[in-house]
Amino acid sequence: MVLLGLVLVLLAGGAVYMVATEESARYILFGYTFQPDHVEMFLAGAVTAAVLLAGLWMLGSGSRRSARRRRRIRSARAEESSRLAKLEDEKRDLERKLERERADTQPAPAPAPEPEPVPEPRHASGDKLVARGSSDDTRP
Repeated sequence: MVLLGLVLVLLAGGAVYMVATEESARYILFGYTFQPDHVEMFLAGAVTAAVLLAGLWMLGSGSRRSARRRRRIRSARAEESSRLAKLEDEKRDLERKLERERADTQPAPAPAPEPEPVPEPRHASGDKLVARGSSDDTRP
């Protein structure tokens, strides 16, 4: 609608420019020559003014409608964002409540038993094994 209004305004502006720049009452348009009298000239001016006003009205109404649509979209996005934030807060509250309930219902874990010491391996003759295979101990 804005585009059509702009076309109408430009069309009316072109007609006014054509009349204003012509020196005589003879107008040549698309190869045709027109020589209107006073009544025809008045009617052409009235039609041009009506086309100009219609174009301006279309520009204005199209702009208002676009602004209204943008406002509606902006408010819908803001509403959706606040709704999402509210849901996220509710989710966090429920997660905290669930963690508290789990902590209250689970018994305290028993301490883990200490591992038994592993006996050192002994050689068949009772000697301690050393990393290099030799022993500082003397054999009996």
